[in-house]
Amino acid sequence: MTFSIVARQGDAYGVAVASKFLAVGALVPEAGPHGAVATQAWGRVAYRRELLDALADGQSPEAALERCTAADAGSATRQLGVVGAEGAATFTGAEAPDWAGGRSGEADDLAWAIQGNILAGEQVVEQMERTWLERGDLPFEARLVAALRAGDEAGGDRRGRQSAAVVAHQPGRGYDETGVLADLRVDDHPDPVTELTRLLDLHELYFGLPGEPIPLTGPLAEEVRRRLAEQGRTHQDLRAALTDWAGEVNLEGRLLPDSIDARVLQMLRERPGG
Repeated sequence: MTFSIVARQGDAYGVAVASKFLAVGALVPEAGPHGAVATQAWGRVAYRRELLDALADGQSPEAALERCTAADAGSATRQLGVVGAEGAATFTGAEAPDWAGGRSGEADDLAWAIQGNILAGEQVVEQMERTWLERGDLPFEARLVAALRAGDEAGGDRRGRQSAAVVAHQPGRGYDETGVLADLRVDDHPDPVTELTRLLDLHELYFGLPGEPIPLTGPLAEEVRRRLAEQGRTHQDLRAALTDWAGEVNLEGRLLPDSIDARVLQMLRERPGG
């Protein structure tokens, strides 16, 4: 009833998952500084902490997975994906509902485990893997969601759609350097992967790094001054007016000295009255 990608890129770990199941993000995925895990089919939530602790202790994903499933009387009903510093592993129990299966691999600084059950067919995991490998142009968390979308478009969960989630961790990144690159859930929606993509775009807007700076001079500076005035920011100092407005719309993290970020400019132009 669920399909997921668990992956590493450099020192970033994450999971993207979708299902015809309420709030899949509350049960299936977890990521931290030493690895990432997805537990699904007849998921056992305790696997998340057990496997991440094993990875933190230096066990390989294969060894950690084998040890946990061997001790679990219900392992035939489980499906798991595990990625750590030493590779990736996927497991599908013999009693996981058809179509069920997965694939894992490593290449350069990447490792991945892709798995699903009650799927439209094997093409779901095939398309997810292909997209994951092809979309190296994207930020890590967006790359995960792109792979998830590919699986959804290939048929996904054959019962339909309901929820999706992405969690990603990278040391020193995220808000206040917590390491949380993304932690987003769509709990109940007719098109959850599309909605998750929208939320991730907003997350990048508010918490992502500024893009290429555009010099705030000449006609552009006058345009920005006028648009800020239409928003009620009439300070004579342009930087003070922009800082005041950015603080209200939660874009202060994208401010640049003597320049403006392209997405900040776009949002200013799209605001009513701007």
